[in-house]
Amino acid sequence: MDNKKHLVVVGAHCGDGEIQAGAIANKYAKAGWEVTFLHLTAGEKGNPPHISVEDYREQKIREAEKVAEILGGKSITLDYKDAELSFSEELISHIATLMRELRPTIVITHWENSIHSDHALCPRLIQAAQLKAGLAGFDLSGLKPHYYPYLHSENWEDMEGYVPDIFVDVSDEFETYLKALSQYWFIMNSSSFRYYDYYSALGTVRGCVARVKYAQTLKTPTGTNVHKGNGIPGYDL
Repeated sequence: MDNKKHLVVVGAHCGDGEIQAGAIANKYAKAGWEVTFLHLTAGEKGNPPHISVEDYREQKIREAEKVAEILGGKSITLDYKDAELSFSEELISHIATLMRELRPTIVITHWENSIHSDHALCPRLIQAAQLKAGLAGFDLSGLKPHYYPYLHSENWEDMEGYVPDIFVDVSDEFETYLKALSQYWFIMNSSSFRYYDYYSALGTVRGCVARVKYAQTLKTPTGTNVHKGNGIPGYDL
């Protein structure tokens, strides 16, 4: 039986999971974990003027595969349309079935609030699929049940209420992370947002707070960061 640990990073679009947790993923890949970037859509509607939506979808899938390779993982892009995700049983079952196949040790995904509807739906889908994947009462292609915990990661579009609980030192992985990000056309060429500059600076700022050179952050789901005991956590009486 394969007991290898598996980190699955789930983003609404190709590029989301990588910018949010790519350095963390690389850190765990280097430590021997299996790493998978799962994209619910390619994010093809942000196509530049010189390329069609269909062609840009194929381009982003290729870019995602290259980025995943650099970060030490693999890439899976589902065949759903950008900006058209819905909270449906069909999609929830699809994700739950994939999770039973992938059997992640931990999942990282978007924060709960976002200015982008696909981003906001993503953690809701992951939560619903968590239940469906974990309960034996659901028959999903004959696969064994698998329950997975999940955390949220940091995206500039998802910052409402995002206050990180976890700072991960990615000082040794940050150069590889930036190299990976540079493979995406939109990160290097977007006229609407300076992605590369923002995430370069964010790693530095989060590193300052964590007292390391570079850091990426994570947040526990709402309601789960609860400590019980006889006193202050870490200072029980």
